[in-house]
This record gives sequence, C-alpha cells and structure tokens, in this order.
Amino acid sequence: MDIIESPAAMHTWRRGRSGTVGLVPTMGYLHEGHLALARRSLAENDETVVSIFVNPTQFGPDEDLERYPRDEERDLRLLRELGVRAVYLPTPNAIYPPGFETYVEPGDTAAPLEGSARPGHFRGVLTVVLKLFNAVQPRRAYFGRKDAQQLRVIRRMTADLDLDIEIVPCPIVRESDGLAMSSRNVYLSQEERAAATVLGKALHEAADAFAAGERDAGALQKQIRARIEAEPLAHIEYVSVADDLSLDEIDGQIESRALASLAVRFGSTRLIDNVELG
Repeated sequence: MDIIESPAAMHTWRRGRSGTVGLVPTMGYLHEGHLALARRSLAENDETVVSIFVNPTQFGPDEDLERYPRDEERDLRLLRELGVRAVYLPTPNAIYPPGFETYVEPGDTAAPLEGSARPGHFRGVLTVVLKLFNAVQPRRAYFGRKDAQQLRVIRRMTADLDLDIEIVPCPIVRESDGLAMSSRNVYLSQEERAAATVLGKALHEAADAFAAGERDAGALQKQIRARIEAEPLAHIEYVSVADDLSLDEIDGQIESRALASLAVRFGSTRLIDNVELG
C-alpha cells in the first residue's frame, strides 16, 4: 500500500495512473461508515485513494481539534485489509505551508445550521476538499449523507468552480440500535451512548409521520424536538426541517423534498444526524 505524504508526492503518484480514481476523504479513526465509502469506490474505480487528514481549519477555537480521536496504525491496517492501495496522509504543514493565505469562501447553502453553529467551519472544509481534489484529481469523490449540509456545500462548490468530479453521496451507516456511526461516538460515556439512540429514533419517527401524510414542517419539527427533550441527557442545539437543496427552513407545508436535521450534545460530545423526507 502506498503512503503518500505531500501534494507533490500525490501529483507524482497520480501521473502514473491512467484509469479512473476514486477519492474517499476522511479525518481518520475509521469506522464502518468510512469503510463502506471505500468499498464503493473500490467497486466503481480502477484506483482508490483514501485521505486521512484532521483538518485544523474546520475546527473552531473551542472545539476538539487536539483531542479528536486518532489511530493511524489501526486505520492503515483496516484499509490494507480492505484492499486500498493508496492512502494520502499529509501533514498540516504539507497542506497549509508557511505563508498560506488563500481560502474558499462558501455561500448561502453554508450559512444556516452547522454554518451558524460553527462559524468558519465550511470555509475550512471547502478549502481542504478543494486541495484534496487538486492533489488526487479523482473522477469520483465519496461522501456520507450523515454530514448532509457538508455534502450539499461540496456539491455546490464542485458545480460553481466547474470541477469535473462526480460527488457520490452514500447512505448513513448506523449501529444496530440506530445511532449514526461517528468517530466522535468514542467520547460518549456508557450512559450517554445509550441516551444518544434517541436521535435516530426521533428522526425516523418523523420520517414515518411524513410517510403517513404529515406535511406540516412545524409539526414535524416539534415532534422531533419533543422526542429528544424527553431524554434528560440530551441538550438540543438545533432541530431543522428545511428545503432539501437550499436548506432554508420551511414555513408551512412541505411541497416536495425536505431535510430533517439536528445537532444535539450529550455531555461535551456534539452529535449530528438527519433524515431525508420525500
């Protein structure tokens, strides 16, 4: 397995490949959700690159950059066992060398929800994703639907900047009890871990209500919020029922597709989840 540690080395590796390349961007501490993305890329491309980079520019000053879980040896073992033949593993200085000052500025799709809760987050996300795209030059890039707003913001950037890359959205992978897989789940205490299952339950109950004919966005939002508020360890940051593309909150009836999403804290751990309606 090739371990590639700089953009220059990645360019050299890429020039030696003529077939299709799929990219799976990750921040490491891999779980089954990441591995599902890699499996799909392996099935659909001649070569697959998995990137592992904990991107400092998407973390706020009071967020968990320093304690974000890392286990490089385990990650590489899992990818090797999966059959991945190239891992892009750059250092922060390789991505952001001294004097770096150019960033991608997101637009309206990035403003609500995570953009409001985490100022500067999507500026960092788009900048590093564009740098990964430029280094790897993939035909396809694979992203999980759990980070629903991120997926939409990256799609917008790809279209706006005329990038010849197919953005492939992949299903949320959940634990057997419905909790969406996340590297941050490791932070949860045993009690918090049990309580966090309320997120998937609340969202899927709302999806059931939508399937049964409920179209009032406010009613669905209240239903989700009430379900979560019944869990004492859950502290809601936001609950949203928004237009599926623009992410503008829906005032009134859902006419076509919507995204129900949320951010909730359990102790010091912040979790996000969502379900698509329609």
